[in-house]
Amino acid sequence: MSSSEELHKRRLAVVAKGVGSVVSAYVDHAGGGTLTDVDGREWIDFASGIAVTNVGNAAPKVVEAVRAQVERFTHTCFMVAPYESYVAVCEQLIELTPGTFEKRAALFNSGAEAVENAVKIARHATGRPAVVVFDHAYHGRTNLTMALTAKNMPYKHRFGPFAPEVYRAPMSYPLRDGGLSGAEAARRAVDVIEKQVGGSNVAAVLIEPIQGEGGFVVPAPGFLPAIAAWAKANGAVFIADEIQTGFGRTGQWFASEHEGLEPDLITTAKGMGGGLPIAGVAGRAELMDAVHAGGLGGTYGGNPVACAAALAAIETMRELDLNTAAQRIGATLTAALADTGPGVAEVRGRGAMIAIELVIPGTIEPDPTRTAAVSKACHEAGLLTLTCGTYGNVLRFLPPLVISDEDLNRGIDILRRALLT
Repeated sequence: MSSSEELHKRRLAVVAKGVGSVVSAYVDHAGGGTLTDVDGREWIDFASGIAVTNVGNAAPKVVEAVRAQVERFTHTCFMVAPYESYVAVCEQLIELTPGTFEKRAALFNSGAEAVENAVKIARHATGRPAVVVFDHAYHGRTNLTMALTAKNMPYKHRFGPFAPEVYRAPMSYPLRDGGLSGAEAARRAVDVIEKQVGGSNVAAVLIEPIQGEGGFVVPAPGFLPAIAAWAKANGAVFIADEIQTGFGRTGQWFASEHEGLEPDLITTAKGMGGGLPIAGVAGRAELMDAVHAGGLGGTYGGNPVACAAALAAIETMRELDLNTAAQRIGATLTAALADTGPGVAEVRGRGAMIAIELVIPGTIEPDPTRTAAVSKACHEAGLLTLTCGTYGNVLRFLPPLVISDEDLNRGIDILRRALLT
């Protein structure tokens, strides 16, 4: 019995079955663009822990910063006895997020927490109840964020009832919405919002600039600016969920920048912390400061060890120019996947956030069976890939932004063989 098999046997005895894993191999160490399991097998990493390890799994500056902080102190709770690194991370968020207006920020533990707090802030500041989200959206696994999420299985099934006053509008999905332009798709969404909710009732419009779990859906140009303009005209808070797209993943610090958006609030997590759990909400000072003292926070939010990691990760992103690296990775992936045979309906994404949607050849009928088979073939050949999409027919690729050209091309070769088999 291999070491991974032994660990898996132990897992089955103690870990809840509701916690799934993509592969059954157990990681021993990782770095750059590869993982090595406890049996010594190397895996090329096209997952990055779901867009978390943008700077790699053991970035030297992150390791050094974490070690130094652990030696000083691991926790005080910022709400009890504050510390400089929390302030420094907020300064970085204010500097890096789009918008020249005065901003404030607050730190939390996870993407779902960031989204929940952004909604709290919007409701408190506007005095309104309704939150508008979109088809194919994914925003988290807590009760409120499950309500905001579109996909039933595995995220919502039999976990309700969910939080009320959440309304869903149609998304711009160029492959599947009949060729609507961004402006036309926005008019369709606004029509639904105005008829079913009413602009004066909307506290927030919450959207991923590029949808993550929903299938790496990139809305048609003009859709996002039109939705943001409608929110502004109706006094609603425009919230960009940049949890998966942020911190260089799309070739800009934030995906909102691709269309010149300046969201009222931005939620961040994943790539922000170099692998440690940290999240944030940053945005307009008048919104963030509308909440009473004590209304935002949490015991571990902005933990000093995670703050140290985040500061080191951001420094690494700057020093290595990982925005440019993401653009290069995306160009390489897109070119390599352009001729991978029938059944590939679309190659899409931005930067190092690229996906292919698989369909029955000659149609746009989703092909989740082939998608699962291709992903499994990649795993068997030593390439870690993820699937996603409302229909389960999208393969998504999220290499670490520090992956070497050699490892990237090795991964692409495995992927192309799996697609062309």
